Amino acid sequence: MTIDNRIQVVLIDDDPHLRQALSQTLDLAGLKILPLSEAKGVVGQLERDWPGVVVSDIRMPGMDGLELLTELHAQDPELPVLLITGHGDVPLAVQAMRAGAYDFLEKPFASDALLDSVRRALALRRLVLDNRSLRLALSDRNELSTRLVGQSAPMLRLREQIGALAATKADVLILGETGAGKEVVARALHDLSSRRNGPFVAINAGALAESVVESELFGHEPGAFTGAQKRRIGKFEFANGGTLFLDEIESMSLDVQVKLLRMLQERVVERLGGNQLIPLDIRVIAATKEDLRQSADQGRFRADLYYRLNVAPLRIPPLRERGEDALMLFQHFADEASTRHGLPPHELQPGQRALLLRHSWPGNVRELQNAAERFALGLELALDNSAPDGGVSTTVEVISGGLSEQVENFEKSLIAAELARPHSSVRSLAEALGIPRKTLHDKLRKHGLNFADSGAHSHTDELD
Repeated sequence: MTIDNRIQVVLIDDDPHLRQALSQTLDLAGLKILPLSEAKGVVGQLERDWPGVVVSDIRMPGMDGLELLTELHAQDPELPVLLITGHGDVPLAVQAMRAGAYDFLEKPFASDALLDSVRRALALRRLVLDNRSLRLALSDRNELSTRLVGQSAPMLRLREQIGALAATKADVLILGETGAGKEVVARALHDLSSRRNGPFVAINAGALAESVVESELFGHEPGAFTGAQKRRIGKFEFANGGTLFLDEIESMSLDVQVKLLRMLQERVVERLGGNQLIPLDIRVIAATKEDLRQSADQGRFRADLYYRLNVAPLRIPPLRERGEDALMLFQHFADEASTRHGLPPHELQPGQRALLLRHSWPGNVRELQNAAERFALGLELALDNSAPDGGVSTTVEVISGGLSEQVENFEKSLIAAELARPHSSVRSLAEALGIPRKTLHDKLRKHGLNFADSGAHSHTDELD
């Protein structure tokens, strides 16, 4: 049992007459109180950020006031504790103040003295919790900046949305292309939420075989099917008290979608072969790379499940929409890889920076991280410029080397990129590059390129 956050004062005194008199004083002042006859068990019922104060007698059977003070401050050193002492217990009061008590009241004391001390303690508690909340918010923002690197407008907006959603209990639907960082965002939502101390269970629905998916998600009882010899706790149940991350949710069968919808609506799960409904306290974060509305219209995804999931959609921008974030991320991952491999870090040269900015990053952050790893190892980087929709592919090579080598490769990449576009003749290609046709022919031979690599051209005009 946890003491309600609406309680402002926990009053502990083994004398029933004094306890009743003090309770009436505090109650008449409009304060929410919880009177108790003993201190045992109080610490375990108070959360660290409980917004109230404790008033306790020092001399009590069992756990006395000083022991209570020690245990409370072991959990939260900033919790105000007011102690009541008997006449002549000044040495105990001095000991209590040295131990961190907020105040002490010597019997007999006036009601106004108690109210004044409690009100001041409550005001201090509010200030402490406000400052604690502010520090946590600043820490969360710093943590998000470390996890989700980038200063582009889409990334600033994404971090703001994550910060706002993390503090809520709402289920979230993450939309993003392959490699965009959907699990990173899901983990950030979990770690910045009140569920951070609970489990984070990640499931890739697309990787589960159809024959075991229901057992994996919902669990099963012994004898539920051939080979089910003992009880299995499913992923949903295992995530109880925490967050469940369902990636590639579009790959779930329609039958499993029905059961998922029931779990989302009723927050209960029933193991295969069982009859008991098990209540769940979980937050569900689903992720997809597809347009679920379109999938629902085509009958491949349940419309009712789509609308149930689409309460708080969160779109991760693809890397091609994030501008110079690609450079920040590349250097970030390259530095991490250099440290991991015990190698000196490499700085991106101007030509390399230009090539990275021109790249379309069809594999998003995952592709960039792999490229940065190769860069840190001093290897040649081959960047696949295939468009996400399966368009023309061209390979851009980024080579660590001297200035002349970088310029040569930059020139080659520019010509290769232009060759990937449709041109009716060498003349139109030369005009697009802003160079004479003779110079273009020389550079094509120099770099081992061919006009046939152009996206579309006329063979009759190829040698024009």
